[in-house]
Amino acid sequence: MAAAVPDPSSPGGQPRTLSTRAFLLWVVGLTVLVLLPSLVAGSEVRLIGLLIFLPAIGAGVGTVRQTVAASVWATAGALVSLGRDPQHDIEGILLVLLTVVFGVLAVYGCRWRLMHERELIRLRSTAAVIQQHILHPLPELTSRIVVDGVYEPVHEDKLFGGDIYDAADTAYGTRVLIGDVQGKGLSAVGIAIAVLGAFREAAHRQPTLSGLADALETSVLRYNAYARHSGEPERFVTALIICVDDEGDDRAQAVNCGHLLPWRVGTPDGPQKVYLGDAHVPLGLASLVEEERAAFWFDFPEEATLLLYTDGLSEARGTDGVFYPLAERLAALTSEACPSPGRLARELRDDVRTYTHAEPQDDIAILTLRRVPPEEAAAPAPAPGDVLPEGLPHLVDGAEETGGADGTQETTDMRETQETREARGPEKGGDEGSVAGGGGTGREGR
Repeated sequence: MAAAVPDPSSPGGQPRTLSTRAFLLWVVGLTVLVLLPSLVAGSEVRLIGLLIFLPAIGAGVGTVRQTVAASVWATAGALVSLGRDPQHDIEGILLVLLTVVFGVLAVYGCRWRLMHERELIRLRSTAAVIQQHILHPLPELTSRIVVDGVYEPVHEDKLFGGDIYDAADTAYGTRVLIGDVQGKGLSAVGIAIAVLGAFREAAHRQPTLSGLADALETSVLRYNAYARHSGEPERFVTALIICVDDEGDDRAQAVNCGHLLPWRVGTPDGPQKVYLGDAHVPLGLASLVEEERAAFWFDFPEEATLLLYTDGLSEARGTDGVFYPLAERLAALTSEACPSPGRLARELRDDVRTYTHAEPQDDIAILTLRRVPPEEAAAPAPAPGDVLPEGLPHLVDGAEETGGADGTQETTDMRETQETREARGPEKGGDEGSVAGGGGTGREGR
């Protein structure tokens, strides 16, 4: 999903220009188009001036050499025309002079265009590198789930905006974050980086999801405090944090900080919106309410795919102003068989493009989560250089490890702390509340 970094030294990193063959076709075609009517009408001197469009074409889409060649060709045509009809010597001389002047201007304009485009390519290369550090490329394979999806900013030349996502393979399970920063474009990147940095650190340290959400809340508050001093606007972030552990049941837990509810697809019941209890306020606004954030357990069977997204998808509008019918489109895309997680995200992206006639109004982030099959989950961690299933890159951020006295890893002991056991809520078969589209109403211990 992350854009490849253009290499200015490679053909893909150079400005796009006409090929030599296409350039020759343009020159010959326009010359014939001008000469034929002029010979028929007997007004060669007047119509030959139309060849001045050749340098303009070279300046717009060609190279400097092509523009010089087009200028020389147009000037030669004007000189030949002047020699064929010396009676219009004054008119012909003016035509030759103007052709030379416009040819020189076209060459200068072509040089400026190519210099500007090369600068844009260098800036885009830098932005692509920054994006790869802000938003990790997808898909990602952890020991519990495969995370796939697509991300597109509203301004394609900026590569990233206010939508954020990340995944961390921790001692407490795979934790996935998706969020949407208030505001759009580069102005929202600062707080997006702050939240992602806090997630990548706290996901390995906080045993509970509510503790992780509190850490993200603190990062937003600190950023807003800095924003007040620097004169920037304060912002909040809607976020959804999912945790999938390896305890063997078909449930996962989530903390919803004012974000859109996910969808569960690929089950016999068809696409269903997952209920996650009462949503809490977005990150940065916790001081406005007294209730503390708590995790909610929901059903996430092995055959299901969990769809996370931002409002760039659900609030996309067609030309008639109607919102994108997400539920209807999900049902159509999964009516016969649920596509692979990555394909489902891409089909949704393409479908919303068609619905809005390729005019996005907001950043779009779509993530799909699917459990790793037991045989893959039980396999040992791949060594560097190993080929992973289906070519999926392994998640770089491994579980936090602390060495014991004998040098062994203590991740199992960390996972089995009393605090983590309390966080699991009521066991299956216990006194769980039944919620349509969701799981139990167990609350996470704090």
